[in-house]
Amino acid sequence: MTAVQSSERAEKAESGRSVRDYLSSHLREYGLLFALIAIMAFFQIVTDGTLLRAVNVTNLLLQNSYIVIMALGMLVVIVSGNIDLSVGSVMGFIGALAAVMIVNWDQSVFLTIIVCLVAGGLIGAAQGYWIAYWKIPSFIVTLAGMLVFRGLSLWLLEGQSVGPFPREFQVIANGFVADIFPTGVGEALAGVFDVRRLNVLALGFGILAAAALVWIGLRQRARNRSYGIVDEPRSFFVARNAIVAAAIIFITYKLSTFRGLPNVLLTMGALTIIYAFLTQNTVIGRRIYALGGNAKAAKLSGIKTERLTFLAFVNMGILAAAAGLVFAARLNTATPKAGFALELDVIAAVFIGGASMSGGVGTIVGAVVGAFLMGVLNNGMSIMGIGIDYQQMIKGLVLLAAVVFDVYNKQKQG
Repeated sequence: MTAVQSSERAEKAESGRSVRDYLSSHLREYGLLFALIAIMAFFQIVTDGTLLRAVNVTNLLLQNSYIVIMALGMLVVIVSGNIDLSVGSVMGFIGALAAVMIVNWDQSVFLTIIVCLVAGGLIGAAQGYWIAYWKIPSFIVTLAGMLVFRGLSLWLLEGQSVGPFPREFQVIANGFVADIFPTGVGEALAGVFDVRRLNVLALGFGILAAAALVWIGLRQRARNRSYGIVDEPRSFFVARNAIVAAAIIFITYKLSTFRGLPNVLLTMGALTIIYAFLTQNTVIGRRIYALGGNAKAAKLSGIKTERLTFLAFVNMGILAAAAGLVFAARLNTATPKAGFALELDVIAAVFIGGASMSGGVGTIVGAVVGAFLMGVLNNGMSIMGIGIDYQQMIKGLVLLAAVVFDVYNKQKQG
């Protein structure tokens, strides 16, 4: 064996080790992505293609919109080392407040939205104050909040459902973005794709979003290389971006053959981008992770841990209020039982998405993927006719598996 051959074999062995090392250290992220793909493929097969029909894809997005919105805030809370058990009750209370203001008090939709978001922020501030400055465990404070706001919802609605809402309020959750392209363009492309209709704006949005995602990834990869930061292997980078881009284009294509882009999808997308940027690329985001990783060390380093904790709960309150508005608009009524036990789905989505129970670990994208994974499970099992009892058991086992996997990884790395 020549020296050149020995060198090439050593390089291949080193490359193989680096790929294995990278995969083992990022197994949670890739495992979550492939788990979502596998679950969708399974339900697509067993439901004879119903899961990925255009109307069901639209319903899947609408049904999980409020879970995704609250998961963004819950991720921040859990990363900071806390938890919020009151989000479902707060969501239901805000929906009740909106219904009373619009239907009973005849207030404008715009004023109602502003008042509800402010009310959500004040609720988060009230709970965050006791947690941040009085050091009362978040579990206790938010458990109390869950009971308080459940009771307030019953009191505000007087035990009855209130609705319906005017059309301008319903469009928050049930509206769709109108196609700005001429009808002839859509009809021509519909003939090419062999479908009855095609929303050009929705399809174009998906293509642009996929292209932007790939461009951002390439730019970040180049920046990491310039700073000498070890990045993911090229094969992983190409495969991950290809899968995500193809998924975006496929979903938007399905939407384009039905009614186009839902308004709430744009809201979810904008919030996801904003929170991903805040948590990964800003000082306050890094401080929240430091707070959850080691609160004492963070305080000694000069971070105002109390204020960060307080703001995390204010943020959660505002997002729970936004989810309450979306939920009420989707149902077109407010009910005393709205939001019941939804906090469990939100918390499960965040943990399944890779957040750590001890804080300091988790990503916005992971929380969103975890929320949709839970949504696909719910939707697929409902299509199959599986009873709610079995659905709850299966979701509980999935959550337990995610937590066990997290603990196993920590022990392995430790």
